[in-house]
Amino acid sequence: MTTEERFERIESVTAGLTEERRKDREEYRQLWRDTQRQINDLTIKIADTNDAIAATNDAITRLADETQKSIARLAAETRAADQALRDRIEGLVSPIGQILPRPSA
Repeated sequence: MTTEERFERIESVTAGLTEERRKDREEYRQLWRDTQRQINDLTIKIADTNDAIAATNDAITRLADETQKSIARLAAETRAADQALRDRIEGLVSPIGQILPRPSA
C-alpha cells in the first residue's frame, strides 16, 4: 500500500467518522428536544393535577362545614322536638292522674 493510498484511506475513515459523529449529534439534539417537550408536558399536567387537588380540598372543606352546620341544626331541632314531646307527655300524664281513682288504703 502506497503512502497516497494510506492517506486516501485515512481521509475516507475520517470522513466516515465525521459523518457518524454529525448523525449522533443530530440524534442527541432530537432526543434532548423530545425530553424537554416531555418535561414541559409533565410540568403542565402536574400543575393541572395540583389545581384539581386544591379544588377538591376546597370542596371537601366546604362540604365539611355545611355538614357540621346541618348536624348542629338537626341536633337543635331534635332537642326541641324531644322537649316538646316531654312537655306533651307531662301535660297528658298529670290530668290522667287526676282522673283515675286513688286506691284505698
